[in-house]
Amino acid sequence: MTITAPTPEHQTLSPRRRCAALGVLVGAVLLLAVDGTVLYLAVPSLTRELAPSAVEVLWIGDVYSLALAGLLVTAGNLADRFGRKKVLLLGTAAFGLASALAAFSPTAGVLVVARLLLGVAGATIMPSTLSLIRTLFTDPRERTRAIAIWSAGSGGGIALGPLVGGVLLEHFWWGSVFLINVPIVVLFLIAGAFLLPESRDPNPGRFDVLSAALSMAAIVPLVYAVKHAVSAGVDAQVAVAAAVGIAAGVLFVRRQKRAADPLIDVTLFRNGAFSGAVLASFIAVFALMGLLFFFSQYLQLVRGFSPLQAGFAEMPATLASIVVVAAVGVVVGRLGRGRAVAAALAVAALGLALVAVAERMPQYWWLGLTLVPVGLGVGLALTLTVDSVLSAVPRDKAGSASAISETAYELGAALGIAILGSLVTVVYRGFLPTGPVPAEVRDSLAAAANTLDPASDLAHAAREAFTGAMQVTSLAAAAVTAVAAVIAWRTIPSGKD
Repeated sequence: MTITAPTPEHQTLSPRRRCAALGVLVGAVLLLAVDGTVLYLAVPSLTRELAPSAVEVLWIGDVYSLALAGLLVTAGNLADRFGRKKVLLLGTAAFGLASALAAFSPTAGVLVVARLLLGVAGATIMPSTLSLIRTLFTDPRERTRAIAIWSAGSGGGIALGPLVGGVLLEHFWWGSVFLINVPIVVLFLIAGAFLLPESRDPNPGRFDVLSAALSMAAIVPLVYAVKHAVSAGVDAQVAVAAAVGIAAGVLFVRRQKRAADPLIDVTLFRNGAFSGAVLASFIAVFALMGLLFFFSQYLQLVRGFSPLQAGFAEMPATLASIVVVAAVGVVVGRLGRGRAVAAALAVAALGLALVAVAERMPQYWWLGLTLVPVGLGVGLALTLTVDSVLSAVPRDKAGSASAISETAYELGAALGIAILGSLVTVVYRGFLPTGPVPAEVRDSLAAAANTLDPASDLAHAAREAFTGAMQVTSLAAAAVTAVAAVIAWRTIPSGKD
């Protein structure tokens, strides 16, 4: 994407209108982030109603972020051409329609399709919000503050989703977690039409359809390979899908290097600070989303919490991520940007390791306390990596850099659910008792809870197996987050001696 110089119309907007417009943009990204996690608490409920398989459960959770990651760059280019406000409003309207379809899905397959459409619509919203923020705020200090608020909205939405889902599921059916989007979308459409300015790239260059297709062809087959390997084992389909994804990725990178108007400026990755910031953001979201997807199920199916109780049980992470907004300036001032990102990821890694220990504790409070460093670390890391990405490149590359950053964010969410979610499933099955076990029990704990007497020995064994799987996955997430901390320490400049 290319950043256009502000027009006189944008320069004459009053501070009050710019702040109101920022509220609309932050609200839009908050809606996307909440929708990415609000479903997690609904999995047990929709499993009872729709009876999805373990693979379908993964797709229901994953296809949203997968579509977002695959289409963000393409949608950003379209917004540059046709107008960011126009594409944002059209995408928001489509998001509302897809939400209604998801709410009333009669089968698991329809819900997967609805989630796919939500991701496609969301892809048109995300890049336009950040581009419009840069158009609205021309002063560098104001822009940095606005981007920090935007980042806080995105990170806070991840943590807020389970609470919103818990409140809705306490009183309504599982589809309410999607239907709530519709009135919010209507409000955003009305406010956005009046408050947001229009902006576009006057010289967008030629739109490369083949590059757009290759970007999707590089992502979807690889995620499919992971999911199919979990459900059916490593076979010819896994090998073919992985080969197709890798080949498409190689062709995509080569085409971007040679194209006059690339979808992604891959030369930015030659900058170590840029690459480190993108990778740190990717791994932080990878670990958080991969864990959260099954953590809500753990709270309900193992600890016996209601959806509302489970939502409140995840509040420590939410509150910690809110505190980050006030503390980010102090932390960066004392440590510098690179060291602050590294320290944040190290704190998150410690929290994830402690979660693994606390999942066996009989009292919830130990578990709740371990969520505080997870929320603090991930929230601070996500807020700072956006600023780090933009600070690592020249101003005329800011649009392309933001597209890569947003893609890494959503791809991290998609692969986190796919890989760490698949790890939960594999370890859960490995920890089940030997001998004949009903297929429903082997498929997932949610399916087992619907078929077994909760007091039976097999039901107890299934809960123990799932807890063990969560511990292994939490430690795996802690390990990759610790690696990201080292990468951030070595690559992102701190600006301090």
